[in-house]
Amino acid sequence: MQKPPILVRQRRTNPVVWCFAVACSLIATAVIIAGIVVFSGYLVIRPKMPLLSVRGSRLDNITYSKSGILAVKMTIAIRAENHNQKAHASFYDTKLLLGYHGVNIAKLVANPFEVRKNESAELNYVVESSRIPLTAEERYLTEQSLSKSKKVLFVLKGSSRTIWKVGPLGSMKFTLHMYCELVLPINGTVVPSHCSSKSHSH
Repeated sequence: MQKPPILVRQRRTNPVVWCFAVACSLIATAVIIAGIVVFSGYLVIRPKMPLLSVRGSRLDNITYSKSGILAVKMTIAIRAENHNQKAHASFYDTKLLLGYHGVNIAKLVANPFEVRKNESAELNYVVESSRIPLTAEERYLTEQSLSKSKKVLFVLKGSSRTIWKVGPLGSMKFTLHMYCELVLPINGTVVPSHCSSKSHSH
């Protein structure tokens, strides 16, 4: 004789669970749509990173005394570039240091400025250092540069911040870092350069 089937009472899904599932679905859909919008905006606008670049530099004058005192005068041309077709770029906190064998001899700064879309701005600096006392090692290196190679090595380093708005992508902020070695002849010849900044988001 067969036993009667046992009826199992089905438990209904808690409404809270249903609400949670619906909310998750809506969030997932919104994320997908936002991703499509951002990706489409990127393909249409094709944003490019603004940058700083050293276009050229010249050692106008260098004075070195037997007591190991150095003084220099230089001209440095820097270009702020914005290759975006549809967005202006703002540059601020632009601070660069000019160094000579680890000694900072001048500071190059710029007030906040804007570069319109697909344009550039020139920053021309005439740098004149104070009289710098050199150590024994720095004296040796300086004397070798002046007497043999007839060229002097300087280092330009620092940073600038930039912000730009790119349609649906919103505002984008980056810090531009620059490190350039400038090898300049002592005869005042202009030396072109293509040293550019590297970017880091923040």
